[in-house]
Amino acid sequence: MAAGFFAPAIVEEYASHAVVIKPTKLSVDSFTPNGVRARVQGTLVLDASRVHNAAVRRLGRAGTWIARAIESKPSTLRLYVPQYGNLLLGTATVPRIVVTIRDGEVNHIDFLTDIEPGEMDGIRKLANQWLEGDLGQLQLRGKADVAITSGIFSLGTQSISESLVFEGHDLPAIPKYNITRMLFHEAVLPNGQKGMAADASLTLKNDYPVKLTIPPLGFDILVPNCAQDDPYLLLADATTATIEVEPRKDVRVDVGGIVRQLPDALKAACPDSNSSPLDALLGNYLHGQDTTIFVRGSNAPSSSTPQWIAELMSSVTVPLPFPGHTFDNLMKNFSLADVHFKLPDPMAEPGTPESQPRLSAIVKALINVPEQVNFPINVSRVRADADVYYHNKKLGRLDLHKWQSANSSRIEAHGDDLPSLLVQSFVNNAPLNITDDDVFTEVVQALLFGGKGVSLGIKADVDVEVKTALGGIQLKKIPAEGKVAVKPVRGGVASLAPKVDSLRILDTTETTLLIQARVNFTNPTEYSAHIPFLSINILENGTALGQATAKDVTVVPGSNENVVVEAVWDPLTPSGSEGQAVGRELLSQYISGWNTTISLKTHEGSIPSQPALGRALSMFEVELATPRIKYPGAPDKGDGEDGGEDGPHFIEDATLRAVVAKMHLFSSTATFTLLSPLTRTTLFITYINATALYNHTDPVGTITYDLPFAVAPIRAHTPRLPVDWSLDSVGYDAVRSALGGRLKLDARAVVGVKVAKFEERLWYIGHGIGAKVRV
Repeated sequence: MAAGFFAPAIVEEYASHAVVIKPTKLSVDSFTPNGVRARVQGTLVLDASRVHNAAVRRLGRAGTWIARAIESKPSTLRLYVPQYGNLLLGTATVPRIVVTIRDGEVNHIDFLTDIEPGEMDGIRKLANQWLEGDLGQLQLRGKADVAITSGIFSLGTQSISESLVFEGHDLPAIPKYNITRMLFHEAVLPNGQKGMAADASLTLKNDYPVKLTIPPLGFDILVPNCAQDDPYLLLADATTATIEVEPRKDVRVDVGGIVRQLPDALKAACPDSNSSPLDALLGNYLHGQDTTIFVRGSNAPSSSTPQWIAELMSSVTVPLPFPGHTFDNLMKNFSLADVHFKLPDPMAEPGTPESQPRLSAIVKALINVPEQVNFPINVSRVRADADVYYHNKKLGRLDLHKWQSANSSRIEAHGDDLPSLLVQSFVNNAPLNITDDDVFTEVVQALLFGGKGVSLGIKADVDVEVKTALGGIQLKKIPAEGKVAVKPVRGGVASLAPKVDSLRILDTTETTLLIQARVNFTNPTEYSAHIPFLSINILENGTALGQATAKDVTVVPGSNENVVVEAVWDPLTPSGSEGQAVGRELLSQYISGWNTTISLKTHEGSIPSQPALGRALSMFEVELATPRIKYPGAPDKGDGEDGGEDGPHFIEDATLRAVVAKMHLFSSTATFTLLSPLTRTTLFITYINATALYNHTDPVGTITYDLPFAVAPIRAHTPRLPVDWSLDSVGYDAVRSALGGRLKLDARAVVGVKVAKFEERLWYIGHGIGAKVRV
């Protein structure tokens, strides 16, 4: 039976099924000039139960029990890849090995073997195909001629050939890795110039029972070009420190890289594009998207590294996914200072950039410097397209596509805070395109009437030009978000406190006045604005009475004086006879010193190039006190003394304060000194029907006069007006008692006023008119 077992066919079949080899550890003892010396450890056992042929199994058990042990002489194992024309992948020398072969007895194997690579060109081709993912299946065939003895018996030389097929998940994969540390900093190159360095640490997953020490290696770091078939571009060179690999444990790899300069091809725009390969690389990284870099072996940094390793690695280019980094909370603070708004050119075509409102401001952005960045950053220019939001609803778009000069300064870290970078840029006349009129209306309403201000959200893609040791680099489409607090109009529109400094009549018709006024008002906000053209309807209780127009006006924070505004008084055209009656009542109340109000409301033509903006603002009818008029020559009582019925009275066409009245008791006439707000225009009183009152209710006398007389600008005296005394009244007695002295009288009158072609009849009620009674 034993002789039958030692027949070559029986031995081969029994061994091929019964032998179970389990590698427990494979380590590289050392690198040699031609390969590596590896230490192989494992177990070998013959398990007869794995043999399906019963006869072979019985003969095998009996023969191996008798033989007990066998010895293999030193041999050479060759590994081939049949699908590549029997490419010799490598050879390994196997030393003398003695093992027990009885069924179930475990042998512990531990030996050194010299492994040398085979045909280098074929190996490169196979490696590149595997790296590119084109290796769907891999068949390996090992061959060895092994001389075997058992005791004093020679069993001859056995030709052993085994094949293994790897496919799908069985194929070895590029180890998964995780970048645990990344730090960028400046470095001084051997030539004295500055470059950019990157220090990184990463861990690789090792699922194999392999132990080795990898000597320092050198690599070229390549990045994609414009097109897939374009040659890769050299970005940096990198080196690794000595790497210790332990069986089935994660491997730590420390890598240092140097970017010496940026190739021109890396920065040049690709054909039919405004972006360069560098833009694509940085864009993917800054947006948190993975990109692919390529690693190719280069000269080893250490003389201890065998040359064959460098040659092999330099022929293989490994694609590596490089994870992007999402810079959450990059924007720490975002604000605008010295804000200046400019309404569009009224002659601009609607829908064109010239028809948009414009904003000028100092933009301040406080940016958290990522912990990976440890080199000076000098921001020289910025540009962006920014969307503006209110309560997460898009208000419009701020067009900052033109490069704006910028400067930056680093603020060092304090406590747990990261260091930050303060970037400032002056934005000049950036178009603000309002895209949602309803949202704009909400913002205006909150500012004018909410009293708490608003917070506008900014979402932008920002392009930044940074000066570094490698020169100027443009970082494009950096996502940025921030908040801009817009302060409210404190006190609402009433805080404008407008006052008319002077009036001038420019033109008239029978029913209209074209008036030029110099207005003083207060801008309660910290924002300034330039108004090329603005037209606003003037209303009283919803009745249109005319329009006010401002042209080429600059509004600054705080006091604004001598602002020229033109107004057309024309109640008839928009509102008919009802409008005329409302206008007449308003003027009568106003000249009598009553507290009157008017309303201002935009319309579609308020900003001709922005009809939508005019419509949106027309949702608000802003009511404010009718501006008081400063009378030339009248004493200045200061603020607060010109309101109500004790204020100046617009008597006989444009005075609010009657200063002196002379009454001639015996001649029964009266003369008045009038103050006119019109500095260049003479008005005429065409009719008077007035009653003088003492103590508000007791008649003194009446004046009826229908001969026109002129009221010159600023100060004028009326002719002597006939007085019809109420002889039996208490008022008359009061006048007699004041002969040679002074008393105050009230008056009620209907007065006809004419300015050039315009004529109107108004009522007037005055109180506290100082009267001198002359004998």
